[in-house]
Amino acid sequence: MKKTNTRALVQLSLLAAIVLVMAYTPLGYLRTMGLEISFLMIPVTLGAILLGPAAGAFLGGLFGLTSFGTCFGSSMFGAALLGINPVFTFLVCVPTRILAGWLAGVLFRALARPARGGQPALWAFGAAALAGPMLNTLLFTGTLAALFYHTDYIQNLAATLGAANPLTFAVLFVGAQGLVEALVGCALTTVIGRAVYRFLHR
Repeated sequence: MKKTNTRALVQLSLLAAIVLVMAYTPLGYLRTMGLEISFLMIPVTLGAILLGPAAGAFLGGLFGLTSFGTCFGSSMFGAALLGINPVFTFLVCVPTRILAGWLAGVLFRALARPARGGQPALWAFGAAALAGPMLNTLLFTGTLAALFYHTDYIQNLAATLGAANPLTFAVLFVGAQGLVEALVGCALTTVIGRAVYRFLHR
């Protein structure tokens, strides 16, 4: 039991280090054509699949804290939200990522029925891998709309996007960014997650 706990802690520490490296280097974000596409849900979802919902929640919280940290300088959008309401900005950045990581782990646990060779089926990995970035996007934009839609800053942004209500704003705000995050995250997490899972459970 002690050996198993130590191995899980080492694996969690490694994934946490990956989150931090990605958060503070160009590896974690693709910035192009006005879009800021994040790939930090990949290690978060991997942790949820390999180590369980609690690990997914921890790694999601770490991702959320790094995201909140960008509001103090490197993200103009985040800095604007911080200037409006720091508490609401924290709620948009951190609890949403904790919940996304936890739910991805819960989903994988629910679907991970042993198939051939005693390993979960490929679709179980794919479902959890897709759920991670999608939940991140849905929870982030949903909380953003719920807490900030009434503010002048978001109202001006909504008018620019042509959004008439919070739901339309959330859909238009996500746009291609959410699609790219979901597709890339699903593909990479499925492949890496299944391979590592096999190695750890052989």
